[in-house]
Amino acid sequence: MQKSAPRPRPVDAVTLVLGALVAITAYRLALLPLSTADLFVDEAQYWLWSQDLDWGYYSKPPLIAWVIRAVTDIAGSDAALWVRLPGAFLHAATALVLMGAARRIAAPVPAAMVALAYATMPCVALGSFLFSTDTVLMPFFAGALWLYLVLTERRSPWAAAGLGLCLGLGMLSKYAAIYFVICAGLAAVAVPRARIAWRDAAIAAAVAALVFAPNVIWNLQNDLTTLSHTADNVEWVRSPGLSLNFAGMLEFLVSQFAVMGPVLFAAYLWIAARALRGGDWRQRWLVWMSAPILVLVCAQALLSKAYANWGVTAYAAALLLVVPVLWQRARRVFWAALAVNLAFVVAIPLAATQTTTWTLGSAERLVLARYTGRTDLAHRVFDIARAEGLDAIVATHRSVLADLTYAARDTGLRVYSAPIDGRPPHYYAQRRTLPLDGGAPVLLVVIQADAPVCESAESVAQWQPGPGAYQDRTVRVFRAPRACWRPA
Repeated sequence: MQKSAPRPRPVDAVTLVLGALVAITAYRLALLPLSTADLFVDEAQYWLWSQDLDWGYYSKPPLIAWVIRAVTDIAGSDAALWVRLPGAFLHAATALVLMGAARRIAAPVPAAMVALAYATMPCVALGSFLFSTDTVLMPFFAGALWLYLVLTERRSPWAAAGLGLCLGLGMLSKYAAIYFVICAGLAAVAVPRARIAWRDAAIAAAVAALVFAPNVIWNLQNDLTTLSHTADNVEWVRSPGLSLNFAGMLEFLVSQFAVMGPVLFAAYLWIAARALRGGDWRQRWLVWMSAPILVLVCAQALLSKAYANWGVTAYAAALLLVVPVLWQRARRVFWAALAVNLAFVVAIPLAATQTTTWTLGSAERLVLARYTGRTDLAHRVFDIARAEGLDAIVATHRSVLADLTYAARDTGLRVYSAPIDGRPPHYYAQRRTLPLDGGAPVLLVVIQADAPVCESAESVAQWQPGPGAYQDRTVRVFRAPRACWRPA
């Protein structure tokens, strides 16, 4: 009797999801070298920080600079590709960490779907191409959620130490990591079942403080520079009076549909409201680990302004809440959410390869205008400097300083911030101010229409850049003596 051939073992869903994560990451990495997007202002500044490793910088803690330095040193290149390369890997790592966290509250398949949902969020698609402090923070924030869930089940000094390590490294990535502490404190009051042992909390706090301490010391040694900048971002802290910005708050809320994905964010709002009324303790805990972040940033938007990404840490816990519920009760909605977000996964990397060609509307404004035209401006300024026989370039605008400094890295030209009275408004004014003890004139670049220029400065060029970051601006270039900035 002939034996039948053994049936092939079906591939389980978790393996398929892991394969999808690999495919998405590979797609991003394949298109990253083809990107025509110039480094954005913040990215160029992070690269500059990486040239001078420290425990803190003007506007952010240091970890992003360390990551860039490690990658560019290994690659032997400071090209934009290598500055941005860690993004795709860090987001893939975050997805896997969230899958581990989800296994504490859900079966293997919905836990894997949490990872897939994270990897396909529009903000993650964008963050895989444009490197930011959020990208560095998210693996640690997700890790903190995972370890906290472990500690709700049992006492463990090792898990507590790991929680503290994640929080400390998170704070070295971006101060938004403090949201975890705020949310966990509120959740401990609102959801008693989610409280962890005092000993574990103390261990976590001690480890986090130890890891974060060098940045605190650096701030104390540098006039609390980073904290002062954070207060500037908040604005209303320093304002003598308050004015409510309802339009700004609404804009922030609407933008969250694009950050998480329209279907997923709508589902989050619905599921979070229902969980607060009658969900189990884990669901209520996840609401408290996410919603307060959005409420706080909404308040900031109402009192001043808030950017869309300021609430991104909320979506680690939000996905842990939403995806298992959708998988169990509304799987078609989950697939619809995934399909919508996959469109962003495909489109954003493609858009990054077409920054000079893809336009919006009849005005033909580039879709990613803010990420192009920067290198062109820098090279034109460099040509003028060489024609004038000058090797020092001065600018006042942070954006121009970032573009010129990064583009000048292999040219022999030096870029400085114009001296500014009072507290420096940016890193360049803090650490790269024009020395006034030399006698050689400099090339001054101005884009502000009302920027004062000293009378002895000689105009050498003026133009309006084409489509891109500086479209509709007038660039003015002067040959200026250093005496322009010397005290009278």
